[in-house]
Amino acid sequence: MTKIAVLGLGNFGTALARNWLEEGNTVTGWTVEQEVFDSMSATSINEKYLPGVPLTGLDVSMDIAETVTGADIVVLALPSGVVLEVVDQLLDHLAEGQILMDLAKGLAPGDQLISDVIEEKLAAKNLHNPLCVMMGPTIAPELARGVYTTALVASKDSALAANMAETLTTRTLSLAAADDPLGAEYWGAFKNVIALACGVVDGLKEDGRGGDNLKAAVFTAGYREAVRLIPELGAKADTALSAAGIGDLFVTATSPHGRNREMGERLGKGQTLEEAQGEMVMVSEGVRAARMFQALFQKQNLPAPFVDTVCALLDGDIDMDGFLNQVMTA
Repeated sequence: MTKIAVLGLGNFGTALARNWLEEGNTVTGWTVEQEVFDSMSATSINEKYLPGVPLTGLDVSMDIAETVTGADIVVLALPSGVVLEVVDQLLDHLAEGQILMDLAKGLAPGDQLISDVIEEKLAAKNLHNPLCVMMGPTIAPELARGVYTTALVASKDSALAANMAETLTTRTLSLAAADDPLGAEYWGAFKNVIALACGVVDGLKEDGRGGDNLKAAVFTAGYREAVRLIPELGAKADTALSAAGIGDLFVTATSPHGRNREMGERLGKGQTLEEAQGEMVMVSEGVRAARMFQALFQKQNLPAPFVDTVCALLDGDIDMDGFLNQVMTA
């Protein structure tokens, strides 16, 4: 039996906690949201993010030290925009040997990978806790109700990745080990940009400009750019064909549960970026990822017309017709 601490009880963290609880593990959960804490304390259900899904046996807390004490594995189930702040809070409470697993799909400020910044923070505190990342097509409501799901656990340490994949695999969550954490993280972030663009096409269906043919073309244009550019950043080319690559991209761009696809759909229906962000419960990582990839590619003199077009739409520099014209020639 493994003791797992899940930091962040959004829909994904909650779904993972349920899977691991059902395998007989001891699971603790940490949240900063009072309504989530109150809901789970009273009913064992996260009514805000995963209503109707019981998590009997989950020990929930708003105290990070209490949550991680005695844990074998500490899972960072947090949006990319806040994960590093939480790591700063966590460092003083880590014990030697506790393994960190990062789920954040995005880039850190300064165009660094989140895992690289976490490793820098660990080193600055003279900590040597092992670190891995998990990426893949993991729509939370499906994972929570037991739909078969695959993902990658990636680490520079192949033995660590293999051990974590074996330890955290459940009857319905199948984890495979990989040795390209850089590629897994880049794909985990870039697919959100493509999914956002595909969502715009979904939003345009209402006025007849959108459709599945167009969405497939946009999907292909984004995937082509990712396949061309992500290896230029140091990723292994075959990661594009993995669960962290095409697998995660497909589900994020097509599922009605995908938050980045939803963000794009709202834009396609005429909402401003501010209106869409204000109405969404969960964070859309694609907005931040698009801008960070644009800066990263510009710094390295890598032409990225697909990313540039998405950013132009987000910044209000082109209208929908301009977006469609430019994205199709990217």
